[in-house]
Amino acid sequence: MQRMWLDNSRRAWQRETMKPRSPRLAVRALILHQDRLLLVNAYAGGVSDLWCAPGGGVHVGSSMPDNLIREVHEETGLTVSVGAPVLVNEFHAPNHGFHQVDLYFRCQIISGKLDAAWKDPEGVVTERRFFSRAALTGIRFKPDSMPEAAWGAGMLYDPLELIVR
Repeated sequence: MQRMWLDNSRRAWQRETMKPRSPRLAVRALILHQDRLLLVNAYAGGVSDLWCAPGGGVHVGSSMPDNLIREVHEETGLTVSVGAPVLVNEFHAPNHGFHQVDLYFRCQIISGKLDAAWKDPEGVVTERRFFSRAALTGIRFKPDSMPEAAWGAGMLYDPLELIVR
């Protein structure tokens, strides 16, 4: 009897741990202001010098633009209007089974300004700053195609890249 229970437990564990997970969906804002791109450092405690566009995970039952407006406000204190999508980016951590699809939208600031005293309620974003295209050569950012998407035209697809810190 004990053997049968162990075999059933093992099978249940294998089904759970080996079950493919769906990719996480996130939205991100490409905000150009005075020809500079807004980026955030989204690593609590400053554990990384990697910069990315503001945004985050999509909540079920809320549109992608509504999710993006919420995320940008939480991370920067700015209120934005959401325009057209310009980039689909995928990244993953194959050793952990993590896979995320980010949809980047052009956005415009409709109110607010960056304030050093602003605190992300989740405590994830530690810095927020505007960068000129030339200044991006001096920092680490992801995805690699972000400058082309921000300053270019049309829609881009940036296929699966490894997640980095």
